[in-house]
Amino acid sequence: MPEKSVGSLHHVELWVPNLQRASEEWGWLLSRLGYLPFQEWSYGRSWQLGPTYIVLEESPHITSRVHERTRPGLNHLAFNAGSETHVDLLARECRGHGWMPLFEEKYPNAGGSGHYAAYLANSDGFEAELVAG
Repeated sequence: MPEKSVGSLHHVELWVPNLQRASEEWGWLLSRLGYLPFQEWSYGRSWQLGPTYIVLEESPHITSRVHERTRPGLNHLAFNAGSETHVDLLARECRGHGWMPLFEEKYPNAGGSGHYAAYLANSDGFEAELVAG
């Protein structure tokens, strides 16, 4: 296992309203970015890339079934997605896997003229940014 760096991201845990749907949507995206299935339990799943893993959990303690990325809290997760060609491919494929493009009229430079990225939102309103480079 790689050495752990102080300050590096260990894991991210997202509480989701529907584990099955989230697993299909996030599972597609994470696998296309090189993450591998890591853990599975009755109300959760995780995917790992190197020392970092991402958890989806439909916790029995969840207090709302609605996520709103424009409210305080998590706005989005940004991933290094490889080449511009790979970002373009994922942006084209996303609709068939529960994701919708955001800011399509500004694609691929919605983040500015020097920033090549696709912004996606899934069925539950979570946003992922796929950054080329």
